[in-house]
Parts: sequence; C-alpha cells; structure tokens
Amino acid sequence: MSGRRFYNGGFVKGIGRRSFLLKAGLVTGGIFLSGCLRKIKPNTTYKNISGSIKGPNAKAGHILRDKLPLPAPATTRKVKTLIVGGGISGLSAAWHLQKQGYNDFELLELENHTGGNAHYGSNSTSAYPLGAHYVTIANNEDTPLINFYRECGIITGFENGLPVYNEYYLCFDPEERLLINGQWQEGLVPDFGLPAADKAQVKKFFVLIEELKKAKGNDGKHAFDIPLDNSSADEKYRSLDKISFAEYLKQQGFHSAYLLWYLNYCCKDDYGQQIQKVSAWAGLHYFASRRGKAANAEPNAVLTWPEGNGWLTKQLAASVAPRIIKNNICYSLSHQSDGKLAVQVYDIAKGTSATIIADNVIMATPQFVNKKILKDVNRGVNYDAMHYSPWFIANITVKGLPQSKGAGLCWDNVAYNTPSVGYVNAGQQAISMTNGKRVLTWYLPLCDHEPRVARLAAYTRTYEQWLDMMMPELEFMHPGISDFIEHVECWIWGHGMISPAVNYIWGADRQAAKQPINNNLFFAHTDLSGISIFEEAFHQGLRAAEQVLAYNGKHANA
Repeated sequence: MSGRRFYNGGFVKGIGRRSFLLKAGLVTGGIFLSGCLRKIKPNTTYKNISGSIKGPNAKAGHILRDKLPLPAPATTRKVKTLIVGGGISGLSAAWHLQKQGYNDFELLELENHTGGNAHYGSNSTSAYPLGAHYVTIANNEDTPLINFYRECGIITGFENGLPVYNEYYLCFDPEERLLINGQWQEGLVPDFGLPAADKAQVKKFFVLIEELKKAKGNDGKHAFDIPLDNSSADEKYRSLDKISFAEYLKQQGFHSAYLLWYLNYCCKDDYGQQIQKVSAWAGLHYFASRRGKAANAEPNAVLTWPEGNGWLTKQLAASVAPRIIKNNICYSLSHQSDGKLAVQVYDIAKGTSATIIADNVIMATPQFVNKKILKDVNRGVNYDAMHYSPWFIANITVKGLPQSKGAGLCWDNVAYNTPSVGYVNAGQQAISMTNGKRVLTWYLPLCDHEPRVARLAAYTRTYEQWLDMMMPELEFMHPGISDFIEHVECWIWGHGMISPAVNYIWGADRQAAKQPINNNLFFAHTDLSGISIFEEAFHQGLRAAEQVLAYNGKHANA
C-alpha cells in the first residue's frame, strides 16, 4: 500500500470530477453502508472525537504526476550502485548488499521515513500500523528469510530441526474473532449459526486446500510457494491464473454464501480486491502456499508487533541507515555513452537538484512511478495491466470498549458481511495494560469501484465524511462505541498495493517488468510478484541485489 498520486482526470465528459462523484454518491458514505445494520445520524456524534487525514507525501507525488518544473542540477556525485525506493524491497536489497561486503551504494527515499506500505505511527497510548501489520512464520525451506529472522531475533534457535520463534513476537491469544449471527465467535471462518450444508462446504474447501498444499507439479516443485516464482510451472496449476477466483469456485461447486463471504474477505484483506477481480491462482495461493512449522507454535502462526510490519522495516533499515537519503525523489534517469547511468534527483526539503552518476541502479519503485521516470524506455510492459488497490486506514484511540456477547477482544476482529476487513488491536502484544485505553487499527479496502474512481473519491472526502462511513460499522460491532472514541487518525493509500488480476502473475507483463535493462538497470518491487506481502518484497530485493553482485563480480568488496 504505497500510494502517491491522485487520478488525473478526463473520464467524465462535461462534468467536473467532484460533481461526478457527488452525483454518483461516491463522496458520501452511503455506498459502503449496505452491510451495516446500525445507522447513526451523520456529523452529530463526533464532537468528542479529534483527528485528521494523512497519507504519503502528496507534494512528492505531484512532481512526477504533473511534471512540475524543477531546478537544474547544481551538483554531481558518483556512486557505484543507487537504490531508488526505501520500501521493503529497496531496504532488503541494501541489507543484502551490505551483508555481502558490498558497501558503495546509496538508497534514496522520497518520504521522510522508509518502509513503504509497512509504515507506522504512534501516540501516547501505543504504536500502531499504517499499513501491513503481520507476517506468518516462514516456510521451512525459505533459508534467506529464516536467516533474516534469526538475525533480528524473531527466531531464537532450533529444536528437532524446527525453528523456535520469539514468544514476544508470536501473536498473543486470543487471536481472532468474528461477529456473526448476533454473536462473537472464536476464529474468522464462519461457524456460529451456520446450516449443516454450509458447514459441509466450508469443510470441503479446506480439504481441497490441504491437498493443494501438498501438491507438486510435473517439475517437482510445489504448486504454490513463497516466493511465488519458486512455484511449479506446470500448466495444470498456472492455467488457474487465467480465470477469476470467483469463476473457479463456481466451477468447483462452491456456492455457500458464508464460504464465499470468507474467501472474499481473505482476498480483500491480502489483495485489496474482491474474488471476481482476483485470479484463481492468487486466490488459492493465499491458502496453499504457507507450510511453515515451528517447534513452539502452530503451523503458519502469526507474528506481529504494535507497529505492525514497521518493526521489520526498522530491522532492515538499522544496519544501512548511514546510506539512506530521505526526502529525495528521482525524476529522471538515462544511460550515458560510457554505459553509466545519470540519475537526476530532487531534494524536497532543500528545493535543490543533483545528478548522481551510477554504475548500476535498482529501481525499487512501483511501476506507475517507473512509467514516469522511464518514459522514454521501451520495456515491453503494458502498465495499464497493473491495477493498484486504494485503501483507507483509521487508527482509533478508545478509552474502552462496550460489552459484547461472545468471545472477547482479540488481535483481529471482523464482522460478517460488512464493508471493511475489520480492525486489529494494536496493543495486543503489550505485556501489560495500565488502563482500558488502546488503539484499534481499522482497514477498509476501496474495492467497490474501478480503482481510479475509488482513488479520486478517497482524496475528495472530508474527515467527517470518512467518519460517516466508518462509524455505522463500528457501532454495529460495538453499540455505543462513539462515546468511547477519543481520536481517529485517518490514512489514505491511493495506490495501496498491486492486485493479482486475472492473467497477471503468470502473464507477459510481470515477466517483462522484471527484466534488467542494459544489464545495469535492475528492478525490485512487489509489483514484480503481483502479491504485496512482506516475503515477496523481501525476496524481490534479494533478487535485484544478486543481479548487482553478478554485474560487479560476485561478493566484490566495494
């Protein structure tokens, strides 16, 4: 979830953008309220609630989007390797280069912080995520990731060949609950109040998943793996990328409304998109690719921190911090006659430009940014085939929670058949709570409309309109919660994450986007996986770093 830009117009002839949105009902909250049973009167119950709307640096995004005039470069410097972008992929590339004794590099980040959509915030109550908020334990054959987890203390040792995970990072109980049929049940898979036929379909689906977890293609590889490029090339499985998850489920005879809701929830949660817009391969990968086992945790147990994956960001950034330059945006890149790359960079804080001459560059930036920077380079990529899901996130500081029926507050809390994907309790991992005050992080994927329209509507809404959209669902989950809320920090990701649309993961565009240019311009981003999870970003960075090492001579000490 690393949005930068607004939609730049022209889609409704003769009608202004805001007028169109108002006529379509996209600025007000009504469009998202169909699943909520409890209504509140707009703009009348928020007097006790302070807050604001924030997001990624809009000024920086406008520089590329609007082609704003910039000062001519006043200085020139040289570096062997330049990494553009300080999200997880850029940080992991830098981390890996340094681990290999390669030190002549710089990392540029346009924000005043690193981490991309693993960014986080904090207040006097708690740290909290502003994007990605968990990982699962690693697949046991994923040696690079396990080594990273060992280095930063997530894995503390091994017993009988299985990793031992730090108990403070494994999600504390109780972990998950679902509000369904008038009561909070334990776990997110619908169960309470389901008819026998629906329960049978749920069971049948998970039997299928267990089979797919074990399945291997005719090349001996797992049908679904992490990183996904390690998955089997067997057409039996890859052909699933050519149909939607919704179509696949229909073909398999899955029609339970409860099961389809749950699978739709999972796709919204991880991909920011609904099952009819996600490929069947991606939908199955969500369940069948994780096979991690631990000595002291259940299979695929969750790892989390108050600041979410921001904690992982800090671990990656710590060792390379002296080489990170923040508030700098790359706005032009070209190959010189001597084969080197000339990169023009604008310092947002100082208002000055510089030229960096690099032997090689890693573009750890999303493809909609690369489209602007590399506008004169024919990469054979159809950028329009890449779809980015916008997100709205609210960090809600409450002084307590009203009583509710069934399972008590968990780390992950979801209501059946509501627009959001629920909220996480950011303070779940706290050793002790001095009072009932806590921060709840509420996630709303904006996937009910075409992304450009949803993105524009998101940036057009006021703070009060966002509350009008959020509060009915919260009141449905916790009647009377309005009186307990003190502060709401809203965060908008315009381009939150790549979504694995039909025929993207194994299609031509993703493969083309991964290819180096002139063997010294490399690419690393979750765009190049099609699935925006930490593990994919981490491995994309390692892949690009290995390409740099090969270019300069493996393990060359720079």
